[in-house]
Amino acid sequence: MKSFALTSLILAVFGARGALAVVAEWGQCGGIGYTGTTGGAGGATVTPTTQAELITYLADNTARTIILTKIFDFTSYYGTTSGQACKPWSCSPNPQMLLSTSPLTQAGPGSTKYNVTYNTAGASKNLVVGSNKTILAILLMHRACSKGIGLRMNGVSNIIIQNIQITDLNPQYVWGGDAIQMAGASKIWIDHNYIARVGRQFIVTGFDPVSQLTISNNYFDGRSTYTTGCNNMHYWVWLFAGSADTITVMQNHIYSTAGRGPHIGGISGYDQKLHLVNNYYNTVGGHAIDSDTSSHILAEGNYFKSVTTPDTNNKNGLEYFVQTVADASACTSYLGRVCEWNRLESSGTVSARLDSGALTSLAQTVVKNLKPMGVADVPAYVLANAGVGKVN
Repeated sequence: MKSFALTSLILAVFGARGALAVVAEWGQCGGIGYTGTTGGAGGATVTPTTQAELITYLADNTARTIILTKIFDFTSYYGTTSGQACKPWSCSPNPQMLLSTSPLTQAGPGSTKYNVTYNTAGASKNLVVGSNKTILAILLMHRACSKGIGLRMNGVSNIIIQNIQITDLNPQYVWGGDAIQMAGASKIWIDHNYIARVGRQFIVTGFDPVSQLTISNNYFDGRSTYTTGCNNMHYWVWLFAGSADTITVMQNHIYSTAGRGPHIGGISGYDQKLHLVNNYYNTVGGHAIDSDTSSHILAEGNYFKSVTTPDTNNKNGLEYFVQTVADASACTSYLGRVCEWNRLESSGTVSARLDSGALTSLAQTVVKNLKPMGVADVPAYVLANAGVGKVN
């Protein structure tokens, strides 16, 4: 698809609410009884030209559409930090190092510590995003982006992030930076973006729940010089840790990764719901889905190509992973529709994951009303539509 001209992109900004009804699920109008995700609709449209302007426009809770037309390079904006890091992975070449700011650093008290210098942006400085914002890029050669720094949304609501790139957050260091982090947030739509070369997670939710989150049509590019397995495949894809997260992950391209696609759950007493639908996992040299305690996942219509371990078979979580006609038909009793099966091409096998408790938990109107595309069409559709420059 060709990139939009300026007029079309402006229409995309002000038509964002209508677009949501097409591709979003828990982030869309009417999801689980809530009103729609409208972002900055009704507010001013601004075009920042400096980092300082961008920081200011993002931070408050005033409705605002923020148009990005250039690269905002924060790599050296906040200077550097000197600290220590260890090397928990012994592979070569170029294993990621673990910064001393990580709570995991002390896991190996006998490990050698190295003096390191890294960019403060990403590691301890983020772009703080307030409520009622649309962040949308008008691309210049597909290079309108936030470089060297990620987005943080804590205790906010009603945000659309669309058509931007987030790249190069201290990729050699774990805890060097998350591309997008959220906690205690709601009505968030992350759509048609490109994320690559970060220190830790592409997307992470904190312990405070994130509700009505839709992650759709993004390109998560795991190619990196620095990785935990020294295989040029980024391990840290998505970590969903909120106590009552409700999340749709739909029509994304996950390429050259090695783990956490996603990791969800792990704490008893939580209640996390994830609908994983029509995503294209392409070349994963580790695992994709890892469902842990208190998680409920419906995985349908996903295409796994050259994925070593499509599912970790972690029995702590409740998961319904559709593989057969019988699996698909059984959804009717819970969702009022047939599910779409997942396809494995040149990939590892998946043991039967048919927890009816996952279907019961996910028997929400937005899940029932969504009709996945046929899994055979997923690779071509995602390759043609996911990422920047392809806003529908």
